[in-house]
Amino acid sequence: MAVIFLYCDYQAQKDQSAVNMIGSLVRQVALRAPVILSEIKSAFEESKREGGDGLQLPDMVKLFVKVAGHTEVVYIAVDAVDEVLPQHRFEFLRALRDILQDAPNVRLFLTGRPYIRAEVDKHLTKKANAIHIVADQGDITLYLSQKMDDDEDPGLMTEDLKKNIMTTIVEKTSEM
Repeated sequence: MAVIFLYCDYQAQKDQSAVNMIGSLVRQVALRAPVILSEIKSAFEESKREGGDGLQLPDMVKLFVKVAGHTEVVYIAVDAVDEVLPQHRFEFLRALRDILQDAPNVRLFLTGRPYIRAEVDKHLTKKANAIHIVADQGDITLYLSQKMDDDEDPGLMTEDLKKNIMTTIVEKTSEM
């Protein structure tokens, strides 16, 4: 079994192209199946011989499927997929769809803000089961209240300030 992950970071968007992200997944899954490292090396060398700058996205997806085939189950976790630039996100989601279609041993867990749900559904749910999880406003309120009650200097927190913080954060989370 292999558990591999990507954390999508708003500040690293220019480095988060679809080919780089799938490449990172290839690298991670390959580290768990060292017997096939020679296959990966030959794929990159062949790409260079053909005059390219490296493997393109379709080649990277094929390589991932091949490498993942040497592992019983591969779990991919992608956190904050909404942080990926839209043009890269489209390609990345399509690549994940292709992986899920061609590698039945791969399972995917994605997190992202609700506004990209339709985009994720468009690319992935035809080949996958989707469970949408949304933050419960009551849980957020309870968490914030407990954190504010744990304040080491309670003299700074007035009831009005506490109420304002609670209202603002709950409103902002419901907009997501």
